[in-house]
Amino acid sequence: MKSLVFAIVVCLFGQLHGDSVYKQRFLQQYNKMHDPANGYFSKWGIPYHSVETLMVEAPDYGHETTSEAYSYWTWLEAMYGKISGNFTGFNAAWQNMEQYIIPVHASQTGNNYQPWKPATYSDELDWPSEYPSPMQFGVPVGQDPIYQELVSTYGSDDVYSMHWLLDVDNVYGFGNLPGSCELGPQADGPSYINTFQRGPQESVWRTIPQTTCDSFKYGGQHGFLDLFVGDNSYTQQWKYSNAPDADARAVQAAFWAYTWANEEGKSSEVSATVAKSAKLGDFLRYALFDKYFKKIGNCVGPYNCAGGQGKESAHYLISWYFAWGAALWGGWSWRIGDGAAHFGYQNPLAAYALSNVDAMKPKSATGASDWQASLERQLEFYAWLQSAEGAIAGGATNTWNGRYGTPPDNVTHNTFHGMFYDWEPVYHDPASNRWYGMQPWSLDRLAQYYYVTGNQKAEAVLDKWVSWILSELKFDNGNYQVPEWLEWFRVPPEVHVTVTRRSSDVGTASATARTLSYYAAKSGNKNAKNRAKQLLDGVWKHQTTKGVSVEEVVDSYSRFNEEVYVPYNWKGYYPNGDVIEHGATFISLRSFYKKDPDWSKVEAHLNGGEAPKFTYHRFWSQSDVALAQGTTAFYSMNNDFGSVD
Repeated sequence: MKSLVFAIVVCLFGQLHGDSVYKQRFLQQYNKMHDPANGYFSKWGIPYHSVETLMVEAPDYGHETTSEAYSYWTWLEAMYGKISGNFTGFNAAWQNMEQYIIPVHASQTGNNYQPWKPATYSDELDWPSEYPSPMQFGVPVGQDPIYQELVSTYGSDDVYSMHWLLDVDNVYGFGNLPGSCELGPQADGPSYINTFQRGPQESVWRTIPQTTCDSFKYGGQHGFLDLFVGDNSYTQQWKYSNAPDADARAVQAAFWAYTWANEEGKSSEVSATVAKSAKLGDFLRYALFDKYFKKIGNCVGPYNCAGGQGKESAHYLISWYFAWGAALWGGWSWRIGDGAAHFGYQNPLAAYALSNVDAMKPKSATGASDWQASLERQLEFYAWLQSAEGAIAGGATNTWNGRYGTPPDNVTHNTFHGMFYDWEPVYHDPASNRWYGMQPWSLDRLAQYYYVTGNQKAEAVLDKWVSWILSELKFDNGNYQVPEWLEWFRVPPEVHVTVTRRSSDVGTASATARTLSYYAAKSGNKNAKNRAKQLLDGVWKHQTTKGVSVEEVVDSYSRFNEEVYVPYNWKGYYPNGDVIEHGATFISLRSFYKKDPDWSKVEAHLNGGEAPKFTYHRFWSQSDVALAQGTTAFYSMNNDFGSVD
């Protein structure tokens, strides 16, 4: 009997000790990220994409920020509330997000949006092209079925959604401060900018950064407009673009803040912010519709594919983007969705929260029912895209090649509600489904939904995915490797995957561990639980003074000298005088990089030296480290993460 009692005591001590370890790791990482000396936040309290300035991946500068970073910040603060009981950081993060990255109209445009004609069709040409993408006025477009509902609900034409990219330090000098237009280099504050504009062939290395509010002060004769869209009637205008996975992640963060605050009897402390998340989710529905609101299914030929009426244009998946804009001085405005959906952007937990949690249901008449339809469609999407091995493949599109083209025969026989399988949806440089990180990012959300609901469809997908990833993780003497690059073969339902490169990336490893932890908490899979802890223990070995990171060789930086396509006879200027003309390169359009403290490392590489090495502290990655450690602390404590009343 004594030995049994002793064993129980030892077991409980070990469990509590383990809880304490992972909880303290979360707090240690959280404190590093909030230490002003480490440089994660600007003087306005805005999270940078990375601590380091010399950074080119999706953002083209480390001290830009993204809606992605903001969404991770809200999630990080929600978990801090769970551990500390203090949810003021969550509310403050949302308030900062609302102030700086959710745009208000740059000028009063009036009620001039026509939901029966939301935008004029513009072809996405094969890029590069000598001519910008032409507007085609005879192509049918569908109706915007949610505009009037949103205006009636919220009494405003403004879109309550995040623009995806901020130039936090105004390094480009546009000076598009919130509510302002092109105040110039002297503007003291974060500036809205955009980069990607020219279709799937345009990598970050081939972008021409542009203003989001174009009064023709910078760029060429017509600002930046005639680089991208050709209609021969250029009008000063503003335009914003949304990355829907980030807004959905912010909704997901609000769900956990509400859940954890409710457990502590503190739901009133977050209720106002949670209500805002429901509003964010209401507008996020624009991601559920085809780009030009055309009918979903077998949509081939821009003239042949009919415009949708009502919800006929809803694919109910979280697409790659949506966008909105208007003439600067009134007269017209537009909104578009996107017909291409990547599995990596899906978020079943957000869809569940917006359709089933009373405190988070949108106020609009059909918001909750739309998200219920999206939840069911997303679960179906994962299963349709799952490979024989277990990983999830690519996505689907209603607009082949971005212009309702004719798809190859091999994807027309097994469609997803008439949408065509696309193994590289949205962008091709690099291939959009090559990066392994999409797997744990998205499957983590599925695992969280499974944990909350026990849904059997989610369980079936996760059973197979977890089996695959457990077979692909490599461990050696306390070190680990996770997949980095994936290669895909064939099409659903016979799609296959192989891992072609591995790494010790701390962000994707942490996201993988968190996925396994949520899955294990619901399924009781001890192997998944143990591998999650093994990954997190390995990640924690890579401490730096600023966070947790591993050195990486950045061989893509040879592309600093790569030419950026600018048509002949086109010439323009950035606020600092950098010239935009035929023959321009990535670095010639960004001369500020030559003053960066790390530029010498890149310059040596461009002069024939080895690829430079960097130890980066990306905000999303450092947040993933903290969130995974915190999740494991909850799991170890009670085999439970909390529940929704």
